[in-house]
Amino acid sequence: MKVFILYAHPEPKFSFNAALLERSVATLEAQGHEVKVSDLYQMKFNPVASADDFSERRFPERLQYDREQKHAVAHQALSSDIAIEIEKVEWCDLFILQFPLYWFSMPAIMKGWFDRVFVNSLHYGVGKRYETGGLKGRKAMVCLTTGAYEAMLQPDGMMGGIESILWPIHNGTLFYTGFEVLPPFLACSPVHNGQEACDNYLNEYAKRLEQIESTEPMAFHPLTDFGKDFRLKEGVTPRSAVHRRVTSKD
Repeated sequence: MKVFILYAHPEPKFSFNAALLERSVATLEAQGHEVKVSDLYQMKFNPVASADDFSERRFPERLQYDREQKHAVAHQALSSDIAIEIEKVEWCDLFILQFPLYWFSMPAIMKGWFDRVFVNSLHYGVGKRYETGGLKGRKAMVCLTTGAYEAMLQPDGMMGGIESILWPIHNGTLFYTGFEVLPPFLACSPVHNGQEACDNYLNEYAKRLEQIESTEPMAFHPLTDFGKDFRLKEGVTPRSAVHRRVTSKD
């Protein structure tokens, strides 16, 4: 299996995320998988979408970024740093996002990677959405760390359930572009819990990766579950992390 790890942490060596990355690469390669890593901070990846992303423009008078993406795909006019990252994500069978949770989301440098690299007409757009997304046939998984304690991230916890927190990434980015999304790996407050807790998380992550090919994906609603009004059809039971039936009382 070919695995592409998209990694974002500002400390290159002395962090728990760095230890997770090192263990993941070693574990996957020991299982015979081929691994590529984009370390966004080390690469000094530019997260800012701009006109410089295109060597030629369809609408030079006003930047319409998603329409320029579509034009650039058709005319091979994407900047080289974008093209290199697209090649990696389309090469892989499994796409792993690894990052510390910042403000209930991914770090800005990783968000900017998606803004620039997931391209209109190639990965999403007309006829390419959810189960028909341009990256269908691949799997994806989030590996994240947080300073929050595990109890805080339960459905009745202070911050809400982790599946709800990750919904914009799981559903709005990964499933939207066609990936089968695997359950996330979450390390809660590893630094505050001490070295033994860190070692346990590293071992747990290695076990997850050893079993990754047999891991069942999470449940999301395909397009066929929704009617022409873009709402769940009658008789379809909500089964995702955030969908629910709306009644007249709501």
